[in-house]
Formats: sequence, structure tokens, C-alpha cells
Amino acid sequence: MKLKSFIVALSALVGTAGILYLIGHIFEISPFMFHYDFTSDSGGFNMAAGSFLPVLIGLLASFVAEKYYLHKAKAKLG
Repeated sequence: MKLKSFIVALSALVGTAGILYLIGHIFEISPFMFHYDFTSDSGGFNMAAGSFLPVLIGLLASFVAEKYYLHKAKAKLG
């Protein structure tokens, strides 16, 4: 049962974050877009990343989905 709950949580995280990143890029919503810039000059090193808001929302959805799955599995057993 632990493997199934992990799969439910992981799929909720990946699915939610993926859909939000896709929506962000289609409709050009900057909080939901991921930008990655890398610059390596002889004088220094520069690296920047984009929004992690979809990942945070995905973590919340993952938590809710896992709790819902465990509640339904417990109700089914007893």
C-alpha cells in the first residue's frame, strides 16, 4: 500500500506541475513559466532559474491526493 500511495502522490505532483508549466507557457503567464539562463564568461559564472510556484502547488496537490487516497483505502478496508 505504501508503493501505491507513493505513486499517487508522485503522479499528482508531476501532473499538476506539468499542467501549470504548460498553461504558463501557452498563455505566457510569468509566475507559471520556467526560465533557465546560464552564462559562463571568462570573468565569472552566472546562473538563473525560473518560477517554482507550479512545483509548490504540485506539492500541495500531492499532499492532498495522498491523504485522500489513504482515507479512501482505509474506508474500503474497514
